[in-house]
Amino acid sequence: MENGAAPTAQAVIVAIDGPAGTGKSSTSKAVATQLGLSYLDTGAQYRAITWWMVTNGIDIDDPTAIAAVTGKPEIVSGTDPAEPTITVDGVDVAGPIRTQEVSSKVSAVSAVPEVRARITELQRAVAAGAERGIVVEGRDIGTTVLPDADLKVFLTASPEARAARRSGELKGADINATREALVKRDAADSSRKTSPLAKADDAVEVDTTELTLAQVIECVVTLVEEKRAGK
Repeated sequence: MENGAAPTAQAVIVAIDGPAGTGKSSTSKAVATQLGLSYLDTGAQYRAITWWMVTNGIDIDDPTAIAAVTGKPEIVSGTDPAEPTITVDGVDVAGPIRTQEVSSKVSAVSAVPEVRARITELQRAVAAGAERGIVVEGRDIGTTVLPDADLKVFLTASPEARAARRSGELKGADINATREALVKRDAADSSRKTSPLAKADDAVEVDTTELTLAQVIECVVTLVEEKRAGK
């Protein structure tokens, strides 16, 4: 079925959560494409506001300073799974938000309650406007952003598998350093006071350690189709 062809009656909201390196982005985009749904990368939104803070010289170690300017940047997310876009004040930041500088600061920025409130509001608005349904990926979608999602999936994988995948994405990055960075990010995201990384009680957990991407996609597509069928 082509993207956008799904009838409104079958619209479904799918929340896919999990730590970095579990295959969330690749799985979410593929599932959305295959089922004719919109797609939202919520992590890109947090990276986008972090990029704006860095670019504008905001002290990342000062939550009060971050909170004071949280409402300033205009962040717009495109929801086409084949070509997801992210802009800040009209500037395409799809590339800049993936730098190591932004990656190293995003946990600190995203832990600020005012930032989470602002981005959560944006995420809910995007989901509400997705007439044909949407796959939303992140870390707190099923627990905080969209607690009433039709289907919640929580992807996991061993630290070693996640580090191998992420270092591959980063084109030759040291796998041990990558693993340490992932573990550090997990700790920060899981221990923050506002909307920590956590598995929703009614989420389906899928361990991707020993699965190929195709197998993970097939698994999630099956779960969505079963939900659509009312099983």
